Amino acid sequence: MPQTFDLILKGGIVVNHDGRAERDVGVRGGKIAAIGDLSQASAAREVDCRGLHILPGVIDTQVHFREPGLDHKEDLESGSRAAVMGGVTTVFEMPNTDPQTTTPETLADKVRRGHHRMHCDFAFWVGGTHENAAAVPELERLPGAAGIKVFMGSSTGSLLVEDDEGIANILRRTRRRAAFHSEDEAMLRARKDLRVEGDPSSHPVWRSAEVALACTQRLVRIARDTGARIHVLHITTAEEMALLREHKDLVSVEVTPHHLTLAGPEDYERLGTYIQMNPPVRDELHRAALWQGLDEGIADILGSDHAPHTREEKDKTYPNTPSGMTGVQTLVPIMLDHVNASRLTLERFVDMTSAGPKRLFGIAGKGRIAVGYDADFTVADLKRIETIRNDWIASKSQWTPYDGRQVTGWPVGTVVRGNVVMWDGALETPAQGEVVRFEETFNS
Repeated sequence: MPQTFDLILKGGIVVNHDGRAERDVGVRGGKIAAIGDLSQASAAREVDCRGLHILPGVIDTQVHFREPGLDHKEDLESGSRAAVMGGVTTVFEMPNTDPQTTTPETLADKVRRGHHRMHCDFAFWVGGTHENAAAVPELERLPGAAGIKVFMGSSTGSLLVEDDEGIANILRRTRRRAAFHSEDEAMLRARKDLRVEGDPSSHPVWRSAEVALACTQRLVRIARDTGARIHVLHITTAEEMALLREHKDLVSVEVTPHHLTLAGPEDYERLGTYIQMNPPVRDELHRAALWQGLDEGIADILGSDHAPHTREEKDKTYPNTPSGMTGVQTLVPIMLDHVNASRLTLERFVDMTSAGPKRLFGIAGKGRIAVGYDADFTVADLKRIETIRNDWIASKSQWTPYDGRQVTGWPVGTVVRGNVVMWDGALETPAQGEVVRFEETFNS
């Protein structure tokens, strides 16, 4: 008897843990049900993917969607809409909202807000603080918790744990991989006078490579002492890459598309405060070291650090301007352009955006195209040439630092648990986002 499916992706080039091959993919009940030649099968919907690449759904493990409290910049609906328009099927959202995500109640509130209102699947980082350190074992196992996130250097919001004992108190209690923003807060305070009014290119002078390295050295030492697994977000310096290559047994490393793509001083002159990030976009020497770290496998995953602010906020005079830029919608096209320029292979991109996040954070049922897994796919046209424009950006902020940039490689489809959410630039399915499940919380 011929097989029947809810959805068949026909004739695409499936890119997965076993390489590339032209295959059909059949979906039933939101799960992958068959891979291979399905020419004799039927489905409620068939999508012609000939000439396209079918990738495991892209997972972006660092986004700031600003809800609750800062939702004039972004909210869970608009941020997740930007995600799926850019080919991203799952996001981990950050805790520096208002109120901060630091308690069971604030986490549960975000989960409720996201359920079937977000267009992609989701989890939320829980902020680690001095006050909730004792509750970490409970917090990191709650439904929807991606793990514990700690700010060692101040950024947007007031979440901060800057002292060694405070970090150790959290890491002694973690059983999952904890994530860190690593900049030394004492050095940032001492160096504030290095900021030059009206000159955003002084931002990386203030938040220097030494500020990042000093904090990451401390963090690695504390992790080694406590035996904890840590994940260092948005690495930006050559010195940190050299350090972290010696500690891969405990430390995983994230790099971002903007730190791999932008560099001063030309981009600072062109973008002004719109390039302002924490930690900063640095010079070509550091950018080259990030690419080397990616080539050598020191960098484990890509995260967008999508952190929108309004144009009105960004148009103020530095340093009275917020750090952050949009990124979740441009992660796939910017990195596919790098793939086409032979800076990384498509297989490496897949590992850093699906298999890698699954491996590091124990995501259940995602990260591979395999029978029984969630039917999450990013469908890409590697030959398609497009120009990224502000008016394509679905974020409330409606701007991107890549406005006017031509890229080769484009996300043409986003499938989340078998639902074709986006196809060829059109949103097709009402929001049906569900909370991500984690292997380490099955018994909680």
